[in-house]
Amino acid sequence: MRFVAIATDYDGTLAHDGRVPERAVAALDRFLATGRRLILVTGRELDELLEIFPAIDRFECVVAENGALLYFPASGERHPLGEPPPEAFVRALRQRGVPISVGTSIVATVEPHETVVLETIRDLGLELQVIFNKEAVMVLPASVNKASGLTHALTHMALSPHNVAAIGDAENDHALLHTVEYGVAVANAIPALKETADYVSAAARSDAVIELIDGIVRHDLRDTPPRTWRHRVLLGHDEAGTPLHMEVDAARLLVAGTSGSGKSTLAAGVLERLNEQHYQFCVIDPEGDYEDFADGIVFGNGERAPSADEVMTALEKPDANAIVNLVALPLKDRPAFFLELLPRLQSLRARTGRPHWVLVDETHHLMPRDWDAAPLILAQEQGGMIYVTVHPESIAGAISKSLDLVAALGKAPAQTLQAVADGLGLPAPHVADGKLPAGHALLWRVRADAHAIRVEVASQRAQRQRHRRKYAEGELTEDRSFYFRGPQGKLRLRAQNLFVFLQMGEGVDDETWLHHLHAHDYSKWMREFIKDPELGEAVAAIERDRALNPADSRQRVREAVERRYTLPAGRKTSSV
Repeated sequence: MRFVAIATDYDGTLAHDGRVPERAVAALDRFLATGRRLILVTGRELDELLEIFPAIDRFECVVAENGALLYFPASGERHPLGEPPPEAFVRALRQRGVPISVGTSIVATVEPHETVVLETIRDLGLELQVIFNKEAVMVLPASVNKASGLTHALTHMALSPHNVAAIGDAENDHALLHTVEYGVAVANAIPALKETADYVSAAARSDAVIELIDGIVRHDLRDTPPRTWRHRVLLGHDEAGTPLHMEVDAARLLVAGTSGSGKSTLAAGVLERLNEQHYQFCVIDPEGDYEDFADGIVFGNGERAPSADEVMTALEKPDANAIVNLVALPLKDRPAFFLELLPRLQSLRARTGRPHWVLVDETHHLMPRDWDAAPLILAQEQGGMIYVTVHPESIAGAISKSLDLVAALGKAPAQTLQAVADGLGLPAPHVADGKLPAGHALLWRVRADAHAIRVEVASQRAQRQRHRRKYAEGELTEDRSFYFRGPQGKLRLRAQNLFVFLQMGEGVDDETWLHHLHAHDYSKWMREFIKDPELGEAVAAIERDRALNPADSRQRVREAVERRYTLPAGRKTSSV
């Protein structure tokens, strides 16, 4: 099971003129009967929705008010996600004759009153956003939209957005569709949403929701792939410099070659780029080659063997990656441990769609050719697998027959591809003459290409260097930027990268600098949005030292950043 949940808009999507037809409710019930889950994401105020939609109990969670309120029908719990509308704002709109309804966080009206709304926001100096939904006009706190509300809902439900399909029709559904793995625009959607959606349904409104439900239940959307691949991972570049990607769609990759050929570099680079897109992975690491990999929790070490229970407990959280270090297990016991763990990983996948990727190092040892359990355990449709081996001829035949991609490295890549082709019963791909340079691989798309492509591998180190340049001088999105607001929240100075952060830190007043320092805002930003836990910890130590004056703390924060990131030439400052 890949798609375990649907997030659907209400008006113009599930409902027409505010009502949901019985055939659509029946489709929701069919969907739930498969063990999947439903989320409603709407701009409507909750009390209004409860009056007109009696089948709301089909939904595990409702994201109302365009992302400002979570509601759980089973318990009746409500969780506001935004601040209440400012009383002065509501009062001013009414005084100016604007017809409004007021929810937990939302203020709603209709066109053509948006001009007065914007003027009122400006006149009062408020940090509010205006969101359009066809003729409707919604005013919300600046950081609230359908995407932010859905993200909170998925956290409550322990779901990954990569296992969710969303469907909508209007302007306020752009963020919703972009947040999930597969976004659908209904046939009656506005043209702009159709242009950016992964798929445009043949049907309109609730019939489009039924179409999506049937597509997931029948074939998990394999028969309707996205029009463009938003989700893919870089493998390397061909000889012309063209980037070559692997579609993140349940692919099965074999990385094979002689010892020291760069297999781990290629595999670790793929894992790193999967992690950047928030795909969950589990690495089976017999030799401890991944124990220093920063993007996963390591279970087991040289003295202590891992337990399957602790690995599975960690993987219940969508944002946790696991590295299962088997070094402490005797060599003969490692296949048995793997045989115990793999069915549990597959069971978790069947229930949640995660972990999205499983990497099996030393595949020839853990899943050998004579492995009797292979045909039973390895379902042909099982995807999201990376196999790493020095002996491709010695892996289980069920693996060879399931492969989509092969990356051959080392001194004899043509022989490696020949061994894989023999296992498949296919002709080996044609390989261009010439020695394979270091840092290169031959990439073969099994059953699709008669030739293998020479690829310069995108290494893990190169990726980190690119990220350091981006974080030092690039452009982070608004929701990942740092904002100097001050103790009274009167400021809104955006730092979109580390250089601007240091530059602004030099210019803000001491009270503002210390307010964020003592609130541990700097280290939190670096951990959660820069995604650098080591820098975050270094800055957290500075934040805890209350004896530091503003100048000294600025200096130490700057030094911590510069130790890890190379700032633009000529832009370093002697003090912050």
